[in-house]
Amino acid sequence: MTEPAGRVLGLRIVVDSAEELSALRGALLGARATELAEIQRRSSRLSHGYGTDAAREAMTTDMERLRLRKTMLDRLIAELEAAARHAE
Repeated sequence: MTEPAGRVLGLRIVVDSAEELSALRGALLGARATELAEIQRRSSRLSHGYGTDAAREAMTTDMERLRLRKTMLDRLIAELEAAARHAE
């Protein structure tokens, strides 16, 4: 797998058991679900034309931020799963 063009961060997390690994994965998946729900809620508001032009512009900016957060959580979850497979 080729490395992404951006900066690569290395994290070390002590996980003492399969239960802790499962809890960590669950926490990340929960955070991802929260971001996704907020994206869907705001997308619905935008598609139905709620708010003023300024409010819709702010919602669009927020949507971009939320999508970026979801993308970063997706990457973190993928790396966690790859590290867990490698550690077995």
